[in-house]
Amino acid sequence: MNSDPVSNPPVWLVAHTRARAEKQVARWAAREGFPAELPLYRTTHRYRGKTVTFAKPLFPGYVFLKAPASRADKIVQCHQVARVLVPPDPVEFDRQLGDIVAAVAAGLEMHPAPDVVAGVRVSITEGPLRGLEGWVEKRDGAHDVILRLDFIGQAAAVRLPTHAVERVGS
Repeated sequence: MNSDPVSNPPVWLVAHTRARAEKQVARWAAREGFPAELPLYRTTHRYRGKTVTFAKPLFPGYVFLKAPASRADKIVQCHQVARVLVPPDPVEFDRQLGDIVAAVAAGLEMHPAPDVVAGVRVSITEGPLRGLEGWVEKRDGAHDVILRLDFIGQAAAVRLPTHAVERVGS
């Protein structure tokens, strides 16, 4: 095994998990020493007069682990991981994942947006996500800015006021 960090640098790998095993994989990664990201969003449901809040994976079926690509075989040994995917453009994937993590850390209202539709590309002009770009879909008089992880075909939506975004390009 080559442990030279120059020839085998850590990159974000995508662990495609078995059904509803994302949190188990994230705990396994922590025990094994792999830095991991599992973006979560909050959802509230009422059951028999009680309000219950859940933290659910923003990207069901995926956990993001930072490790050398050569360690994919170790990650797939976790019984809850179906396969490990290596993004073809690690720099772009790192940027996109960083955008998602920043949005979650900012505490913004987020929800999955698995069916990204064509729209207008915008830049966020104010608030904690200033400078990030995404695609917009008009809903209820506000904008939902879609932050994508193109490699896995998934996206998340952040609700922002209309005045907080501006069109990019023509």
